[in-house]
Amino acid sequence: MRSVCVFCGSSPGAEPAYREAARRTGELLAARGLTLVYGGGGVGLMGVLADAVLLAGGHAIGVIPEALAAREVAHTGLPDLRIVGSMHERKALMAALADGFVALPGGLGTFEELFEIVTWGQLGLHGKPCGLVNTKGYYDRLVAFLDHAVEARFVRPEHRALILVESEPTALLDRFAGFVAPKLEKWIDRDTT
Repeated sequence: MRSVCVFCGSSPGAEPAYREAARRTGELLAARGLTLVYGGGGVGLMGVLADAVLLAGGHAIGVIPEALAAREVAHTGLPDLRIVGSMHERKALMAALADGFVALPGGLGTFEELFEIVTWGQLGLHGKPCGLVNTKGYYDRLVAFLDHAVEARFVRPEHRALILVESEPTALLDRFAGFVAPKLEKWIDRDTT
């Protein structure tokens, strides 16, 4: 693994622990020699994350749509900021550049990015690890809902297992190091439809 894409909030969130998790994740990526790939913002958890990588001597690649960069949310201190035409281009480039995907606390954009990349894994479009850093239980209800979706037979247990969950970034990246993509069938009860 050479690079990790991190999805996270463009807001700092209500808890100081969220900012601390972003800072620790950035420092950890730099210490392990992993390039950060992220949404290119200089605000919120995104800015904390990128600043931590850069301050620790690591490398960060920011990918931001032109419309967002024009609103002055782009991180101006990045040596590698890639400006693209759309959100779709942003996600495709981040996916191509990364060997794994982490979601720190964040909002709707973070959720959307996480679920799209996990869906791509479910469909066999990539075999890269995906996971949540569940800081202060931020993702507890989401994890419970995913488990409910398995019980309701809309998500296979093997697909639910594609989303690794740890409370600390160190433990999550340790699990990434040993990740082997499973061979999966997408459909549940396909013969009954």
